[in-house]
Amino acid sequence: MMSASMIHPNWERPPVHMMDGYSLEITAKDVDALAQASAAILPETPVAITFLPGETLEARVDAARQVRALGFEPMPHFSARRLVSGDDFETYLATVVREAGVTRSFVIAGDPAEAAGPYSDSMALIRTGAFERAGIRAVGIGGHPEGHPNMTAEQTFEVLVAKCREIEDRGMAPLIVTQFSFDAQPVLDWLLLLRARGIDAPVRIGVPGPAGIKTLMRFAARCGVGASAAVLGKYGISITKLLGTATPDRLVDALAKGLGPDHGKVRLHFYPFGGIAKTVEWINDYSARQ
Repeated sequence: MMSASMIHPNWERPPVHMMDGYSLEITAKDVDALAQASAAILPETPVAITFLPGETLEARVDAARQVRALGFEPMPHFSARRLVSGDDFETYLATVVREAGVTRSFVIAGDPAEAAGPYSDSMALIRTGAFERAGIRAVGIGGHPEGHPNMTAEQTFEVLVAKCREIEDRGMAPLIVTQFSFDAQPVLDWLLLLRARGIDAPVRIGVPGPAGIKTLMRFAARCGVGASAAVLGKYGISITKLLGTATPDRLVDALAKGLGPDHGKVRLHFYPFGGIAKTVEWINDYSARQ
């Protein structure tokens, strides 16, 4: 295994509580909100920047640049099927490295059923060699504790093994970032299966930030996240009462109680569906209670 410090120095420091070493995810449009909340966020916090359709290269690069200027660690996404050419890919990569000091990236296949260019999946991006040539030290890949719509559970583990090996063979460190969940138990079980297959890469568990219940349900439906009445009940949501805001207290409490040495290196990754400010405020309040 490559040194976890290649991903971020805080991976080499044992966490004191669940909020230690968390990361955030934003879109290019969220940088102003990030700036407004920046005083409440620890320096060098990793901030992932999504790759959405319709954005310009300039907007994505500017977002990475501003994340760095605020004192955080930008981790731009690269969506394989949305990249229209090799030049499109390598120009974006080279620019964020040069102008935002990027050393970490995240690769996904992307939502489109058909590729807009030469890359059909995230492995195709990894195998170009562009990341290590650009000086990237860590590459994030997706994990799916509740399954993947186009693969069996066993296939998802096989893909993760192959990607982690490919990233390490290229001199970089792999990082697995999971989809968000409402229920801790499938995540805990999945982590044990992951480690049993010899995958020891650090994992960031996706957590939804505080948001309106209808907003959370909308994202769950879009992302294929389990949202049965029983699951939502564990999270603190009643399907008969869809007004108001839900917070991840119960989910994080259950993760904190259930995680142990056998689950390997784990940190949290927040999806601020209800806004950056609300998510950061909740993180700091939760930390203060520990």
